[in-house]
Amino acid sequence: MCGRYALGKLEWWILQEMFKLEQAALNMQPRWNIAPTQSAPIIRIEQDYRQAVMARWGLIPFFWKKPLSEMKYSTFNAKSETAAQTASFREPFKHRRCIVPAIGFYEWTGPKGSKQPWWITVKDQDWFGFAGLWDRAEIEGETVESFTILTTAPNAEMSGIHSRMPVILQPSDYDLWLNPEAANDQIEPLLKGLPDGSLDASRANKAVGNVRIDEPWLTDAGDGPQGELI
Repeated sequence: MCGRYALGKLEWWILQEMFKLEQAALNMQPRWNIAPTQSAPIIRIEQDYRQAVMARWGLIPFFWKKPLSEMKYSTFNAKSETAAQTASFREPFKHRRCIVPAIGFYEWTGPKGSKQPWWITVKDQDWFGFAGLWDRAEIEGETVESFTILTTAPNAEMSGIHSRMPVILQPSDYDLWLNPEAANDQIEPLLKGLPDGSLDASRANKAVGNVRIDEPWLTDAGDGPQGELI
């Protein structure tokens, strides 16, 4: 599962260089607590053009025509093992794959009411890309572009924290993942967790549970802005 992540102060030139983008810069604000339904950048190919765009986190299928308030099921994550067969994700899995840039993500452990958030990053990488799917729907006369993050079985570091982890792509796999012509049997090998030993996990600030708080100190252990650091 992946329900919160951070973009940090990831600069435009990094995305431009890594993904060979030829477009005006996006207005990317520093983000430390991105939550479902919020807007965030994704990298995709459309009409043979590789681009970075802002999209809503929580995929809205192209066939959805009702108000968003009537959409009662969650689509901010999709299981990599079943996405190719699931109605909401089947078409995006074939033709509308994307990469979601991030510097780290959060996960929680412990009982309800006293959960401990963890800040998880990839070793020796300042940033990385989640495997995502995107779609476009017309909702009440408005075009809405949205995305989901794929999940998979956890590696050794994540298994003690959660039963799932987001699919994090190797940089060498970006081109294949984005290629809309790639067949399922070509991309399915990419949908696995990073090897054991690839992640670092440390206690995060408990205030990350509040979607209104979006500050860099959320990645450090503590009980809130006034709380004493652990």
